[in-house]
Amino acid sequence: MRIAMIGAGYVGLVSGACFSEFGIEVACIDLDAGKIERLRRGEVPIYEPGLDELIERNVAGGRLTFSTDLKEAVGAADAVFIAVGTPSRRGDGFADLSYVHAAARDIAEAMTGYLVVVTKSTVPVGTGAEIARIIRETRPDADFDVVSNPEFLREGAAIGDFMRPDRVIIGTESERAREMMQRIYRPLYLIETPIVHTSVASAELTKYAANAFLAAKITFINEIADLCEKVGGDVHDVARGIGLDGRIGRKFLHAGPGYGGSCFPKDTIALARTAQQAGAPLRIVESVVEINAERKKNMAQRVIAQCGGSVKGKTIAVLGLTFKPNTDDMRDAPSLDIIPALQAAGASVRAYDPQGIEEAKTLMNGVEYCEGAYEAMTEADALVIVTEWNAFRALDFARVKEAMKTPIMIDLRNIYDPAEMAAAGFDYSCIGRPYRERETHLAS
Repeated sequence: MRIAMIGAGYVGLVSGACFSEFGIEVACIDLDAGKIERLRRGEVPIYEPGLDELIERNVAGGRLTFSTDLKEAVGAADAVFIAVGTPSRRGDGFADLSYVHAAARDIAEAMTGYLVVVTKSTVPVGTGAEIARIIRETRPDADFDVVSNPEFLREGAAIGDFMRPDRVIIGTESERAREMMQRIYRPLYLIETPIVHTSVASAELTKYAANAFLAAKITFINEIADLCEKVGGDVHDVARGIGLDGRIGRKFLHAGPGYGGSCFPKDTIALARTAQQAGAPLRIVESVVEINAERKKNMAQRVIAQCGGSVKGKTIAVLGLTFKPNTDDMRDAPSLDIIPALQAAGASVRAYDPQGIEEAKTLMNGVEYCEGAYEAMTEADALVIVTEWNAFRALDFARVKEAMKTPIMIDLRNIYDPAEMAAAGFDYSCIGRPYRERETHLAS
């Protein structure tokens, strides 16, 4: 069994490496010759726990290769996966499918026999049909089937998600293609992973619907947190109370500064635009997009308010730049809204992130990037936790207070307990969790 993976970005690298771990021969193809050369040298261009070891093992085993030669890889493949980017188009929010369409044309020109063409990229409903049209137009004699096989990989836990997924979605109208996909995913059939077979359109829509639902869940608990602050409730208690309901579930009920990353922002916008175009607008999704964008912008105002209404001339320490821990991904990270707003208000910003600094340097100017958390908070007037890296979960409070000018902490990820922080002498604020005297009484 041979697979060609078109695109050596996050999805392509993880998927290609994991398929090779299944024992399949995988060729990862990318037009970026520099990226391919680095991969051949064993340099993985993204941070994902365990990915470098997985790639090294399968390259050594001869199952995983990297190339810029699409024609050779596709010509030898039983199936080709399209895993190129589908960023939001500027101005209208629709997914930019130019890379997908270009891949379809290149595949058509390179194929030598029957081929299963699989979309791993997140694409709007109807893309599979468009890929089929492009291939037929380019090669009228082509023998192929199109499959939609969306990915559900969480950055920071992608390998586990691939090897032990909640489900695998396979969308195709062809029994021949279905049998090929069963061969590809045979290891997951053996461990009784739920395999959901659908039409191509249903599979395409499932990916967007899943991300939109999770984004809505995050946005819902964020708004509940705001209400808690007004009426004296604790969002942790509320989240636990509703999360124990099996119909709701505990996950994605953590209040914070708003969602970011490579998927939720662009996918919610793209789904909303697709629905509008189809004449079936998704009002909930439209509201989620609007509320989340506004929330990220408002986080800087929380910091300013905690600093007495002004940060002009003050130094703010920021811990965490990436949109979530265990990744170097800065795409739509809340820090990209918070830090520039603080700078515009007159603050100097010193920041630290375990993995995201190099990418952050290309996106934000005027920030002093530090080599550690305590270095960032030295002589700071306030400390802001933006990303919940494990390294920030057990800070030495005495050392923090000694390093800072004033012990003001704004915890946008609710890492710490308000009563504990008050007892430690911090002017502490978080999201939807007011300080309550009864917590001190319970502790004593």
